[in-house]
Amino acid sequence: MRSRQQNTAVMTKNIKALFTLFSMVNADKSYETLLSRIQGDLVNASKKDSARLEIPKPQIIWVGQRTIFRNFMEFPKALRREPEKLLLYLNKELASAGYIAGERVFFLGRKEPSSFGALIERYVKDYVICPVCQSPDTRTEKVKKLGFLVCEACGARSSIKGNYA
Repeated sequence: MRSRQQNTAVMTKNIKALFTLFSMVNADKSYETLLSRIQGDLVNASKKDSARLEIPKPQIIWVGQRTIFRNFMEFPKALRREPEKLLLYLNKELASAGYIAGERVFFLGRKEPSSFGALIERYVKDYVICPVCQSPDTRTEKVKKLGFLVCEACGARSSIKGNYA
């Protein structure tokens, strides 16, 4: 059986070893280094959420004076929104009539293919991505006549303009 003095000596030795190990691990970790590492982790986490939402590229063709959005139905599925709401938004922004026929949408008049990509990106920014945490996991609610974007990741409730979500 050890004496009290031996126990104290062993404990002191263990504490010194732990302190030395701790100072070796944290010797190169200044406050600024740790802060920049945390900020980098936060930025990477928000990029992962946004990158997780994969939006397909619009396939647009012209037939006469009509513009056909060939893969339209992929977008409401990817964004988890109703096709009619997305079509209503595109109709308003393109100032053109459009109608759904199967997987496609027909618009009257010739529309630039690049405008479809830009409009869908704007729709995603305004009506899909959470403004608080940048997560694409959202749903819409309507309370009385007001529309809200409810984030399923952070629980934030943000008001949205228009009836397009």
